[in-house]
Amino acid sequence: MTLLDATSRVALSAYLHDLGKLAERANIDHAGRLDAHKNLYCPWQDNGRYHSHVHAAYTGIAWDELEATGHFPDLRGTCPPFVSIETDANLPDSVVNAASAHHKPDTFLQWVVATADRVASGFERDEFDRTYNHQKERDNHYRARLLTLFEQIGKGEIAEGELNWRYPLKTLSPESLFPGIGCTPTDNAAARAEYHQLWNTLLAGLKQIPRSHRDNLPLWLDHFDALWLTVCHAIPAATAFGVKPEVSLYDHSKTTAALAAALWRWHHEQDKQTVADLRNGWDEEKFLLIQGDFFGIQHFIFAEGGQTNKHAHKLLRGRSFQVSLLAECAALTLLDNLSLPPTSQIINAAGKFLIVAPNTAQTRAAVKHAEHIFNDWCLRQTYGEIGIGLAATPASCNHFVQKRFNDLIKNLFKALDVAKHRRFNLCDAHSPAIFDDFLQRFNNELGACKINGRYPAESDLPGYPISPLAEDQIAIGKALTQRARVLISRDTDSLKSKSLSLDYFGWHIAFVRDPDESGHYGQLARERKLIRCWDFRRPDANGQVFHGLARRFVNTYVPIFDQIDAATADKYGHWQSEADFDAEHPIKTLHHLACEDRQLAENGQWRGEIALATLKGDIDNLGALFEQGLETPTFAKWASLSRQIHLFFTLWLPWFCKHGKDDKGIGRYCNTYTVFAGGDDFFLIGPWHATIALAGEMQQHFKRYVANSGITFSAGISMTQPKVPARHLARSAERALEQSKARQNEAGIPLKDAITLWDQTVGWQEWHTLLTERAGKLAQLLAEAEQHGAKLSTGYLYDLLQLTGKAERARLGRNPEDSLWRSQLVYRTTRFIGDRLRISGQADASTLRRPLQEAINKEFTLALAEHGGAYRLPLSILLYTRRE
Repeated sequence: MTLLDATSRVALSAYLHDLGKLAERANIDHAGRLDAHKNLYCPWQDNGRYHSHVHAAYTGIAWDELEATGHFPDLRGTCPPFVSIETDANLPDSVVNAASAHHKPDTFLQWVVATADRVASGFERDEFDRTYNHQKERDNHYRARLLTLFEQIGKGEIAEGELNWRYPLKTLSPESLFPGIGCTPTDNAAARAEYHQLWNTLLAGLKQIPRSHRDNLPLWLDHFDALWLTVCHAIPAATAFGVKPEVSLYDHSKTTAALAAALWRWHHEQDKQTVADLRNGWDEEKFLLIQGDFFGIQHFIFAEGGQTNKHAHKLLRGRSFQVSLLAECAALTLLDNLSLPPTSQIINAAGKFLIVAPNTAQTRAAVKHAEHIFNDWCLRQTYGEIGIGLAATPASCNHFVQKRFNDLIKNLFKALDVAKHRRFNLCDAHSPAIFDDFLQRFNNELGACKINGRYPAESDLPGYPISPLAEDQIAIGKALTQRARVLISRDTDSLKSKSLSLDYFGWHIAFVRDPDESGHYGQLARERKLIRCWDFRRPDANGQVFHGLARRFVNTYVPIFDQIDAATADKYGHWQSEADFDAEHPIKTLHHLACEDRQLAENGQWRGEIALATLKGDIDNLGALFEQGLETPTFAKWASLSRQIHLFFTLWLPWFCKHGKDDKGIGRYCNTYTVFAGGDDFFLIGPWHATIALAGEMQQHFKRYVANSGITFSAGISMTQPKVPARHLARSAERALEQSKARQNEAGIPLKDAITLWDQTVGWQEWHTLLTERAGKLAQLLAEAEQHGAKLSTGYLYDLLQLTGKAERARLGRNPEDSLWRSQLVYRTTRFIGDRLRISGQADASTLRRPLQEAINKEFTLALAEHGGAYRLPLSILLYTRRE
């Protein structure tokens, strides 16, 4: 056996230990086998004389059903470390027995799964047997729906009945990510029907996974993990009486599998494989939690060179995805060095990852070796602009107990912070202090890379000198619109023509359309040359996520030209011919995006500002939320929170950009360019007006997503011309975000929960009031005036903007003369209305003129009294939309 295969079998057994929860609630046909399975796997309760935890019996029954599809790994024979029942009746350590016996464990391997199950849930060693293993299911456990952890953050101990929000029992999609009120079925039949639909989805999804990948268990596990997420993300893992259904079956399964794999490996490598060794060792630090974090990401993404702006639409996308690839490949390198399956990687989001490994000498040596590989690659290819910090934190089973888990989280954050400040181990005697061959790597004829501006160029194929790293960035940016799958392989000539020019920590990366083209890639899978196969396509309009392959949620949305754009191509002006049209995938440049908010005026001319808006934001106080947010934190809850935050930005956001509509039913966000979005932050570029509107949409949806007013995000918007260099876009948006984060109340208490645009910072509630109620009311009054001949002029809007400034200064008492703004408003509105109104008859004109003047003056005065200088936001938007 290989150690990786053996560990993968342990992981699969633990991963599916609660398969029976889905099967039992779905009421699958047990063909008369239920009583026998109860006797094998379910605890007998003398008080009441019944078998409890019947789902364990269904795990064995459901496992047989999965095998019967012919698309499930065949583990029925002897497959180390498991032994088939048929082989030796005295060693009932089959994979399915280890999975099913977690409530009634007997053998060492069964206790490995049972212990991991308890540790993932935060139970103390004896608490599980003393309390939970004797609890009955609630009477309506079919109807119990998953609570949202977000609603509970910061509220202390809170009873289930006091919580309002629950997730609908549906497969994973951008819309089913959101909790709702009224999701709980009123009868058991309807509730079980929902479960049965999920069971059928699981069976159908198994058949979508390429059969050629089935015998490559680590590869197959990665695919199955995506299917299990799709089916189980909203299934409550625990529905026993007195237990809140607050952790999804997916997150509990994933953390249990990771812990079981590490636990078995520790005992295997220590040669301590008895039940006593396992049960009495809860204080031994058997786990090593390995964190990775990229640094220098933003500087790397926005690096500049002579050709940077010309290729900005491909470069920004390519660099961002390249960072995601590097993070995935770094985690894969560690998993490969440690012979751990993909289920041992709990987190990988926004350049950060977490792997659960055995705390052994071999593991620590492998981490050191991987660190050397990462440092060498980053110094060689990026000259230290980016790097990977690794932190390894030992932990025992008792560290995961609910009472102590907060301390473990703090230790993890502390260890990662140390790693960030110890980049490249430069104080180590063996670390390079300089790049001793940097100048020698320059070709005298090619010079520096025109994309990056600093790296040695090695080719001039595009028509200008370029480095291999930049060449890959452009290739990635193009591939993302044409191919939706990535193959990660070891050194193999068969993928060379489709691979990127660089290897990534030794891995070869190819972008392909078909994951099993003519059976060719299937052969690579059987030969163990194909290590991973990832699908990163955006969900379609109905939100379907799983397509038979492992998912990597990376926000890769980019706008492309369609038939509507072709019909209105003259709005792009002199940039119309700049499109690098690909017959299949014509990608819009930043110049085209800047023109997208222009509107066709009555005179046949396009009207509106040509500009981009850069939107940058992140969640407020996320570290504190993770460290102190939940009253009873567990490993599974922690993993769940991280996953759900990540999916808002990587699953819902790109889907909404493509398919989302505003309150008028218009899909105006499809021209948004995602530079990066994931983890807890985002950076978007798009047409100025649509992006301003998108910021508000994101905040409103995020508010509904977390169902907790204490969880917020702040954002900053910068409006620029399309020719502005990419790095300036980043800096200006970052400055705006910093202003939002610095928002305070009058007592100096930090508020955050804000957005900044044009140096004006407001809270989100005020933002929505200004851009909906106030903007709508003003636009309505001005439109009414225009209908009667008082055509709105930019001069009048400039006057209003000046008066806004004066009113704000007068409120602050800075200049007494500014107090005259009210009389100046009346004068200028009178000129605007009275001099332009065209109405036949003096009496009619007077009748109409005065109410309009009073209404406009009243609205402006009330708005300034409530919002002060912030009223310039809707005024400026109105001005920019009117520009010729």
